[in-house]
Amino acid sequence: MNSEFYKIFKDCREIAVRYDAESRAIWCYYNPSPRPCFSLTVLDEARQIQRRIVDYFNSRGDDTDSPVRYLVTASQVPGVFNLGGDLRLFVNLIKAKNHSKLLDYAERCVKICYLNAVNLNLPITTISLVEGMALGGGFESALSSSVLLATENAEMGFPEIRFNLFPGMGAYSLLARIVGMSTAENMISSGKIYSALELYEKGIVSGLAEPGQGYESVRAFIRQHQRSGNGLRALQQVRHRYNPVDYQELVDIVQIWVDAALRLKNKDLRMMERLVTAQEAKAVQQKSSAESLLRTTQDRRFAADDISFPLTDWAGDEVTSDRRENHDRRLPG
Repeated sequence: MNSEFYKIFKDCREIAVRYDAESRAIWCYYNPSPRPCFSLTVLDEARQIQRRIVDYFNSRGDDTDSPVRYLVTASQVPGVFNLGGDLRLFVNLIKAKNHSKLLDYAERCVKICYLNAVNLNLPITTISLVEGMALGGGFESALSSSVLLATENAEMGFPEIRFNLFPGMGAYSLLARIVGMSTAENMISSGKIYSALELYEKGIVSGLAEPGQGYESVRAFIRQHQRSGNGLRALQQVRHRYNPVDYQELVDIVQIWVDAALRLKNKDLRMMERLVTAQEAKAVQQKSSAESLLRTTQDRRFAADDISFPLTDWAGDEVTSDRRENHDRRLPG
């Protein structure tokens, strides 16, 4: 990683960040613990990453030859992009009738989605790569990017109606701008989980890749996009001028979501709790599998035993041995 970017992103623990100089892309990989959902830590780190990228651009002044042109969001969790909101937290806040904290959580989500949807108001292109499941807020996160790429085995949807709620952090606003109000409402109210191919045919997914080829598909997209980058980024601006995502609209819908959440009955909360239990069981299973040690070719951790030293790290420094006492960056040490 470029030493400058390493310094500003190194303290992230539940989002792994890397910089690809060749494609001028910052890659952000969701890696939350203990469940692949939007924990408060993930939300804080995602917002921090956005602010630091904006600060970086502001510090440069002239962005005509910026080393950052793409912001890619992906996942390091096998088979899961993101399962959405922190249902355990939701249940606790709803039971306590804690309107302010529930609203605070939701507003954090829409701030991140909004900035991603407008490309951070910078001359960059936001891209989501979905490999596996993207449900609820995970699907909203993917939709917020200017470009949504997915592997053919990916699945996305909004299951919230199953526990008598709706996805309130951007789903309606983002979907309706792509497929229209009627289709958006049908997708949200049905609770159906869609294949990547179905979403591609609806114009929601921009491109498909074979399983295991997600990273290469993003690189290929960026190579093609770079050939006409100036014109295509200008077209992004035209799109947002013609059909802008309105931040106040997102905030108003969030308030509706909070009010609806606080009206949930005990049977609805029990359904949410069952989903949390299922998520936790799946997370434990994945953690115990050997595959989870080598989750992606872009994983920051030394996952193999045959690493040869000395080597050169992302900051350009020579590394003579594995200097970390704890190989999992999510834990202190």
